[in-house]
Amino acid sequence: MKKEVIIACDFKNEEELFNFLKLFDDERPFLKIGMEIFYKEGPNLVRKLKKLGYKIFLDLKLCDIPNTVSHALLNLKELDVDIVNVHAFGGFKMLTEAKKALEGSNTKLIAVTILTSLDEEAIHNELKIQKPLKEVVYDYAKMAKEAGLDGIVCSPYEAPLAKELGLMSITPGIRLSGDEKGDQKRVTTPKDASKLGSTYIVVGRSITRALDPKKAYLRAMEEFNNEC
Repeated sequence: MKKEVIIACDFKNEEELFNFLKLFDDERPFLKIGMEIFYKEGPNLVRKLKKLGYKIFLDLKLCDIPNTVSHALLNLKELDVDIVNVHAFGGFKMLTEAKKALEGSNTKLIAVTILTSLDEEAIHNELKIQKPLKEVVYDYAKMAKEAGLDGIVCSPYEAPLAKELGLMSITPGIRLSGDEKGDQKRVTTPKDASKLGSTYIVVGRSITRALDPKKAYLRAMEEFNNEC
């Protein structure tokens, strides 16, 4: 089974996104629709993309009291996205209520652990979490599994922890070799992410800002599916 690259579609509006997608001809890459464009265009954008045959990872990182997250997911459920996420630090009750809200749908629910823009120093000094970063990710992943979730969002370096728990891992912080890290801290290449066991990788700027986005996407797919 071919492993998939998810393109982070961090565009300002629908027009920018569809102009970008035209560059892919008949290809239908897996798309990540995040806060920036979703808050601009709303659910109708997702409906249009699904109708055109795109797989969608709806990256809204929901985190609130259990009742609020549950009702938000009940509203999102009808969009029939492939994957949606919540923040693990919302707690066990929030995770279980989120999972219940999606019952009867085909949507996979995953939990964000530690953002890839944060490193060991940041979680200690800013978030005041004294455990090692990997232990925190493992604890969040274990809680997600106990709550019945399908997987986690983590850096590729923590993908082995997800695999150990039988969870799928979606790993952002991916750059093609030679590209800048941007605001990510824990980054790696598609090839290394594959070796580490990532189920899916999320690639943004290395594709969206490439001179030839389709070529960059196909390169990422090839590298992710070929560890040698």
